[in-house]
Amino acid sequence: MRNKILSTLIGLAFAGSAHAADITDRLVVPEGFTIEPYALDVENARQLALSDSGIVYAGSRKAGKVHALIDADNNGQAERTVLIAEGLNMPSGIAYKDGDLYVAEVERIVRFKDIDKNLDKAEMEVVFDQLPDKRHHGWKFIRFSPKGDLIIPVGVPCNICDEDPEFGLIYSLDMDTRKVTTIANGVRNSVGFDYHPKTGNLWFSDNGRDMMGDDMPPCEINVITEPGQHFGFPYFHGGTIADPEYGKGKNMSDYVQPALNLGAHVAPLGIHFYTGEQFPSEYKNQLFVAEHGSWNRTKKAGYRVMVANVEGDKVTGYTPFITGFMENEETFGRPVAMVQMPDGSLLVSDDFANAVYRIQYNKK
Repeated sequence: MRNKILSTLIGLAFAGSAHAADITDRLVVPEGFTIEPYALDVENARQLALSDSGIVYAGSRKAGKVHALIDADNNGQAERTVLIAEGLNMPSGIAYKDGDLYVAEVERIVRFKDIDKNLDKAEMEVVFDQLPDKRHHGWKFIRFSPKGDLIIPVGVPCNICDEDPEFGLIYSLDMDTRKVTTIANGVRNSVGFDYHPKTGNLWFSDNGRDMMGDDMPPCEINVITEPGQHFGFPYFHGGTIADPEYGKGKNMSDYVQPALNLGAHVAPLGIHFYTGEQFPSEYKNQLFVAEHGSWNRTKKAGYRVMVANVEGDKVTGYTPFITGFMENEETFGRPVAMVQMPDGSLLVSDDFANAVYRIQYNKK
């Protein structure tokens, strides 16, 4: 259903957002759901994090900023946006824990202590600075594991290149000892992951390589069932497609097969297992996937939010949830990441339209 929530989104400063004025009119969600603006002035909004008091934080990539979005009257729309920090090095990933906000720059993790009480005077401290400084695929998505470690991906500094021990990994950082443990290898560029609410396994998105044509290789959704598994990059893509440069002499059975192959170049970023009670029961424990959208395909692909039906570690279906970000090759928005609110509604960030949307289900 098309939503007539907002007629204009004016004053958007980010280049490329010229068509965002009517995006909420264009977005389509399943029957019974509504989508409306939560915040409209969040420059280059990327990963979202929710504090204990209900403040939503938003990282960015190109903008180099971190914002706080405040809905003081709890009406489902932030009436105040506060700039927490600026001039950071692609602070796409953020995570909240024990009152503190953690922000991933390319080469380090920084922290803003007791952030909710210090919005206008947040002081930054470095908590880990041993990450590579390559900006190509250097922006990050972060989150805390159930046991309190910080999960950090390190994308490869290339389109396709041979393995380097510093890159193509997902790390687990022990916050007490600052020791890192590699939990996944052979990962080209993951910009989203979440833990399955029942199995406890970590699922992650991975962006496929370029320059193999419009329709290959696929982007991937993967699941880690044992620490240290290898997911194929740069030797195999989509589990079975040998790389023309690096796949010779390699055996695909040596690498973990994807849980789901997506379309080529759809660029899956944030993923989220829905655990709330507001949405219908068929969405419980299912995986929402933000397909950011292609940048180098003859005909655009992605530009939507999907739902993967998951049973255990298997995907049994993959269906659209939000569409309308792109139409007739014209881009109006690009979904990035999600955060679940206490009432069970879902927020989705859009770094093209500088917006954060709120999706809720209206029970009959």
